[in-house]
Amino acid sequence: MAIATINPATGATEHEFEPHGPEEVERRIALARSGFETLKATTFADRAAWLRRTADLLDAEIATTARLLVVEMGKPIAQAEAEIRKSAKGLRFYADHAEAFLADEPLGDPAAVGASRAWTRYEPLGTVLAVMPWNFPVWQALRFAAPALAAGNTGLLKHASNVPQTALYLDTLFERGGFPPGAFQALLIGSGAVNAVIEDERVHAVTLTGSEPAGRAVAAAAGAQIKKTVLELGGSDPFVVLPSADLDAAVATAVKARTVNNGQSCIAAKRFIVHTDVYDEFAARFAEAVAALVVGDPLDPATEVGPLATEAGRDELAELVDDAVAKGAEVLAGGGAPDRPGWYYTPTVLAGLGDDARIVREEAFGPVATLYRAQDADDAARIANQTTFGLSSSVWTNDADEQDWFIRRLDAGAVFVNGMTVSFPELPFGGVKDSGYGRELAAAGIREFTNLKTVWKA
Repeated sequence: MAIATINPATGATEHEFEPHGPEEVERRIALARSGFETLKATTFADRAAWLRRTADLLDAEIATTARLLVVEMGKPIAQAEAEIRKSAKGLRFYADHAEAFLADEPLGDPAAVGASRAWTRYEPLGTVLAVMPWNFPVWQALRFAAPALAAGNTGLLKHASNVPQTALYLDTLFERGGFPPGAFQALLIGSGAVNAVIEDERVHAVTLTGSEPAGRAVAAAAGAQIKKTVLELGGSDPFVVLPSADLDAAVATAVKARTVNNGQSCIAAKRFIVHTDVYDEFAARFAEAVAALVVGDPLDPATEVGPLATEAGRDELAELVDDAVAKGAEVLAGGGAPDRPGWYYTPTVLAGLGDDARIVREEAFGPVATLYRAQDADDAARIANQTTFGLSSSVWTNDADEQDWFIRRLDAGAVFVNGMTVSFPELPFGGVKDSGYGRELAAAGIREFTNLKTVWKA
């Protein structure tokens, strides 16, 4: 893929960029290494002040930055602005909490290990390479960068090739916020150049948010170098609705959960598993609400669903829907691409899916929902857990025993009860199975790229 801004709403190429060559990549890796020596010697108070200043820049520049997100990947403008505000919140969260999260932890009874004193401490690893996707181009990058830099690491960002202007904005953001040179830099490189960066001895760890194949490739390359990785990969999250649920809230949330970010979110609800007693009512109301969504220009504040970010992504989604329909699925809403410029796909609801449909097993990255009728709670849990993914999940029931039962039974990194899955700076985020390993955000996220050092004193 060329490193270029191609407007998803029109299909027009707006800007193209030359990739960084080997000499520039080398310069940036060397600067990251020297920047680490400077950054690790600073205090938590220093880094907190710089994080807050960086957050202030995000807030001050929200109008231009949000528009940039819309033009590069098609996010509706209101959602783009919300992403910038959330990113600023994440920076301030680690400014407020990093020191406490990484405080020394004394052993309560050092005599048990023959010491006068024993404790653990967290120390930064060095330079961390982040391979990030286009769907939340600021938030995804900053939810890595905020904890990594707060801990004293430096960061190198290999962003998706279709959001180069966002990558270049982030390239200067932290230094403008006060961080020393080399603390955070972008690498304008293609995927074929990533392994060489991973293999460089001055790069100490890698984090990736992206597809399962990309995660396998990065994990293999990093594993060969014995380097730490955190992977947040795909998801096919279940949204389970039981008879005791508030259907008004469940339907309204289901629509938003499937179509937020034009349906292009790893943690978007994708499979709607509904108890047979309420299935017909839920299906009718859900399909009607999806069909009523306003599809249009993402710069128009009235637009609820914009274009998909890439032509290839739109075509892959259409193939999944066509395959399901050919194998007997019923289309309750949508079902095709509208006749207009850009990479739009009409919000779609599919029901009556056979086990041989690809969309039952694969992630649908776009505004397409699949409905499943469950006979009882056991059947709902079986359907929910039948994919290889395990990122997040949502269950709707007002029965306390059912809530506890599903919390235990769902194979996922998170369970949201009577609510939509959302990433918060305060909560650990990540998955199980083919959705990856490791955690971002909260205390767990900042500790991923530190050395937990044990200290024993006689």
